[in-house]
Amino acid sequence: MIPWVELDKATIPGESGTLRLKQRGAEFSIMLGTNELMNSRLSGSEEALAEFAAEKIAGRIAPVVLIGGLGMGFTLRAALAALPKDAKIIVAELVPAVVQWARGPMAEIFQGALDDPRVEIVEGDVVRLIAERTARFDAILLDVDNGPDGLTHAENDRLYSSEGLSFSKKALKKGGVLAVWSAHPDDRFTARMKKAGFQTEARTVRANAKKRGLKHVIWLGESR
Repeated sequence: MIPWVELDKATIPGESGTLRLKQRGAEFSIMLGTNELMNSRLSGSEEALAEFAAEKIAGRIAPVVLIGGLGMGFTLRAALAALPKDAKIIVAELVPAVVQWARGPMAEIFQGALDDPRVEIVEGDVVRLIAERTARFDAILLDVDNGPDGLTHAENDRLYSSEGLSFSKKALKKGGVLAVWSAHPDDRFTARMKKAGFQTEARTVRANAKKRGLKHVIWLGESR
């Protein structure tokens, strides 16, 4: 069996945790301690995050979409495929090294997505970006952690709180969509989304694009 090789590591800003980029043949993995945050073989649910949101805002002229978390680019690539040519996609990534990995060792996975003229990369906290905007986005796609049970960055807990959901609703245009990825179901988060004023549904999807393996959850909330 081909062994894993650690290519690089990066400290999460404001945290004591360290992300590690590993490679085994053509396969990549990003780890936090002993937890695997993402793997290049498992892209199905991240792609579905973008596809579901794009369906909800289909027909809008020059839609503006915010993606929280660059990861391995699966959500970004799916958004580029699903959104029109006049769309604007802003990707907020907290860890600068993740952007460097996307342009370096993982460039083949990204397939030039970062160079698409519709894409703007913002190195910073998506929480603050959302809080600073009013009626700016047609859709906000969040895949910045393990889901509402934040794992990598303490500030992410605020993002999924009632206050954070209120900020997201304010940052969305009328009828905009908040889409949230999670490794696990969470009935309490569903209730928080509804209480925040979102028409909410939770969809279960497979982690693998071939519809096999672990099941993940995607919440879709339409701003009323």
